[in-house]
Amino acid sequence: MVVRIRLARFGRKREPFYNIVVAQARSARNSLPLEVLGTYDPIPKLPADGEGQKFKDIRLDTLRAKYWLGVGAQPSKTAWRLLSMAGLLEPQYTPQSKTPTPPRSNKPILKSDS
Repeated sequence: MVVRIRLARFGRKREPFYNIVVAQARSARNSLPLEVLGTYDPIPKLPADGEGQKFKDIRLDTLRAKYWLGVGAQPSKTAWRLLSMAGLLEPQYTPQSKTPTPPRSNKPILKSDS
C-alpha cells in the first residue's frame, strides 16, 4: 500500500488547524493515521510580545519525518511545501530570477515578396 504524508483538518469553521500525519493513501482525510508528525496552524498570529511580524505556526518532528521519507512515504503538495520550509525536501517550484530581460528590438518584420 502507498503511504502518504498529508494534512488532516481539525478546528472550527473558518478556523482551521491541521495535523501533519502519515496515513494510507486510500484512507479518508480524518481517519486514524499511522503516525502524527506535527501540527500546522495556517492563521497568522502575532508573537508573544505583541510586536513584530505575524507568523504561521509549524511544529514538526523532523526525525520521524526523515524516517517516513526514507521508507518511501510520498508527501502531498501541501505537505511537500511544509517539509521544504523545514529543510527536509527541496522546493518543488523554484522562483524565477528577478534579473531583467533584455528589451525586444523594435525592428519591423519584413515581408518577402514571392
